[in-house]
Amino acid sequence: MTTLADFAVPAPTQPTLPIIGSSARFPVRRIYCVGRNYVAHVREMGGDETRDFPLIFQKPVDAVVQDGGTVPYPPMTDDFHFELELMVAMKSGGYNIPQDEALSHVFGYGICLDMTRRRLLNTPDGPRIPWELKKSFDHSAPCGPVYPVEQVGHPASGSIRLEVDGVARQNSDLSLMIWRTPEIISTLSNYYSLEPGDVIMTGTPHGVGAVLPGNVLVGSIETLGSLTVTIGEPAVAA
Repeated sequence: MTTLADFAVPAPTQPTLPIIGSSARFPVRRIYCVGRNYVAHVREMGGDETRDFPLIFQKPVDAVVQDGGTVPYPPMTDDFHFELELMVAMKSGGYNIPQDEALSHVFGYGICLDMTRRRLLNTPDGPRIPWELKKSFDHSAPCGPVYPVEQVGHPASGSIRLEVDGVARQNSDLSLMIWRTPEIISTLSNYYSLEPGDVIMTGTPHGVGAVLPGNVLVGSIETLGSLTVTIGEPAVAA
């Protein structure tokens, strides 16, 4: 009889992120994502820009890529896109958090990238295709360091910008988010118990586009520094 002891199962490693101003690191528990949260981005994706219920999905926690790291070009796509986003790092939570209490559960903020397989190869397109195939794959969640609330407050406006090889590709402002941070936290908590270590990606502005191996991506958000990653060679040989 085969048992688990017969397999070489690696122990899971919880990713952590640097905390600015501290030698401690922020342990990442879950990654929640909000899609289509800027009007101009909804328009460029051909969606309905009315303020409908937010598009919510998750990424696997081991998809985290550290600042300065490499994101291998993923398999099953020839259209690999960047999406720069504000990252919210939670220190507490629970269920059914009122909007007016939501920000009290935030530990800090940072910069992240929601890397996306915009087009899937050899895969039938249509509404039955799981969103995870485009969003929730290996190395799809680059995350920068966490800036504690005590240092930066709760950013609700300010420049959000991404450059590819030194050329600006996304250039917007946090104030243009459709669903604001307290609303996102409150809504998520109706469906999940938010816990310390949870990370929330809050959506990307317009200007998303394709990248290729060798491209260097530098994302920046006002008061939150920058996040740099390099697109690597394909993860699986052609």
